[in-house]
Amino acid sequence: MPAPLAVAIGDPAGIGPEIVAKAWNARHEHALPAFFAIGDARSIESVWQGPIQRISDPADAHDCFAGALPLLQVDDPGEIEPGAPNPAGARCSLDSLEIAVGLARSGAVGGVVTGPVAKAQLYSIGFTHPGQTEFIAERCGVARGNVAMMLAGPTLRTVPVTIHMPLKDVAEMLSAELIMARARTVERGLIRDFGIARPRLAIAGFNPHAGEGGAIGREEIDVIEPALERLRADGMDIVGPMPADTMFHARARALYDAALCLYHDQALIPIKTLHFDEGVNVTLGLPIIRTAPDHGTAFDIAGQDLANPGAMIAAIALAGSCAANRLRAA
Repeated sequence: MPAPLAVAIGDPAGIGPEIVAKAWNARHEHALPAFFAIGDARSIESVWQGPIQRISDPADAHDCFAGALPLLQVDDPGEIEPGAPNPAGARCSLDSLEIAVGLARSGAVGGVVTGPVAKAQLYSIGFTHPGQTEFIAERCGVARGNVAMMLAGPTLRTVPVTIHMPLKDVAEMLSAELIMARARTVERGLIRDFGIARPRLAIAGFNPHAGEGGAIGREEIDVIEPALERLRADGMDIVGPMPADTMFHARARALYDAALCLYHDQALIPIKTLHFDEGVNVTLGLPIIRTAPDHGTAFDIAGQDLANPGAMIAAIALAGSCAANRLRAA
């Protein structure tokens, strides 16, 4: 029997507890693999009246999953009010994440799904990483530059080459080496985690109309095309640079398995337009499997039974699929 998945609920004052509970409610409908939550039981009980079974060993999740949401309790953070984040809740979310990653590294769980966290709250307790992705990479002993963030939906996968930086700085940050590193990480991830034997990649242009042969910018000529030439020489199936305004319609999406985009919004806008309620953040390049719903804590609706669990359900399902693909390839 595959190891269960560990789901860190994220900030307990956000919608994480609600969407994890709703995902368990939808386990049969979506044929979800066995999973257990890591966090504070009271944060779930305050927004959900369903059954919870506390466990002390991840293996116990299989025994109770059919009848209750398995929960591995972290240290008691005190009273948590939905919609009112505080440092104690941030500590709970960080502890949950740390435990989940440790269990995955030990092989006790098949993968990690991380709920949404509040970075400002994490920073207030001494968290120094840009986000959960960088924290997990460090804990796994992987250099930050060797992982890639993939946003995955039913009909599109996108990967931002650069992520959280001002748009004015992107051109200076781009290099052939960075593009090649991202592309290789994505190719390996599609083979290992998605079971795609021969991945097809596409890369967007940086400038409008992919530069119009240098008339609207030279990044395509000076940076992107040299990177693609070297990748193709190594045997990679990659096309581009493609004009970003014409590479995300249905016919274009059928031609590639993942699209590399040069900056944050170029990757995030199409995935959120097409799959807002089911987009999944996947970290490629790790020795463990990590997925996350592609949305935030939504403190404004926490505790009101308004949160859509679609992305959490998709994140759990995808983590299970990736785990199964790794087992088959082992």
